[in-house]
Amino acid sequence: MSQIKPLGNRVLLKRIEEDEQIKGGIIIPDSAKEKPQEAEVVALGNGKKGDDGSAHEFSVAIGDRVLTSKYGGTEVKLGDVDYILVDEDDILGIVA
Repeated sequence: MSQIKPLGNRVLLKRIEEDEQIKGGIIIPDSAKEKPQEAEVVALGNGKKGDDGSAHEFSVAIGDRVLTSKYGGTEVKLGDVDYILVDEDDILGIVA
């Protein structure tokens, strides 16, 4: 479990890594891999405040698999796990 609590409308995501090996048996080094765009929601902030002061509900829930922008968010490393902290608006969709 993460030790980071997002604030406001932010969502903490854990990147879902692709397999390191392709069909031909070639191993792709980390430096040549693209950043995965699929991630798992691990923590939610308090929500964005509306004009009346109430927080709106998030469109995602903890445990959802989501797609994110390739270059959006702030990368965070906690131990040897890579996380990304994004605004809820930077989440493109939920993987069904």
